[in-house]
Order: sequence, then C-alpha cells, then structure tokens
Amino acid sequence: MKSVELLAFPSCPNLPAARAQLQKALTTAGISTHWVEHDVSASDAPAHVRGFGSPTILVDGEDVTGAAAGEATSCRVYPGSDAPGAPPLQAILAALTR
Repeated sequence: MKSVELLAFPSCPNLPAARAQLQKALTTAGISTHWVEHDVSASDAPAHVRGFGSPTILVDGEDVTGAAAGEATSCRVYPGSDAPGAPPLQAILAALTR
C-alpha cells in the first residue's frame, strides 16, 4: 500500500483542485488508499513535510513532480498541468503506479 500525503496551507486556493486531482488519480489507477493531509505552515508539521510548497502531493515520501523541499514554504504553481493549481494527473499516476 502506498503512503499518500497532501501538503498545503489551510487557506490555499488550489487545495480543492489538488484534492480533486488526487482523487481522480486514485480512481483512475484503481487504488483504494486514503491520504493524509498536513498543514505545512503549522509549527507541529512533521519534519519531512516542511519546506514543501502548497499544494504538494507526496507518494511514499517523494514529490510526484520530483521537486525537493525548499527552505521556506510557499505557494506552488504547476505550469502546463491539466488542472490549474494542482500537480498533473499523469505525474500523480506515475508515482502511484511505480
């Protein structure tokens, strides 16, 4: 079973799009796993999610687009994504099926 995490600020305007994109990827892949959401701006956020932008999707601890955590949490954009403001469906699917 894959570990799936959605990282975001609670007020992130792209969080709904990222949730929808993640659910679409799980459904398309036929995977019935659930994901854990982390507030990357929280002082008690797990160490492994700190520094990632909002929104980010991790599968087994790795960003689905291959990005690394930075030194500061910021907003993320995904130019060319099929869902504006969210990781591309194909990137999520590839990570889920590795």
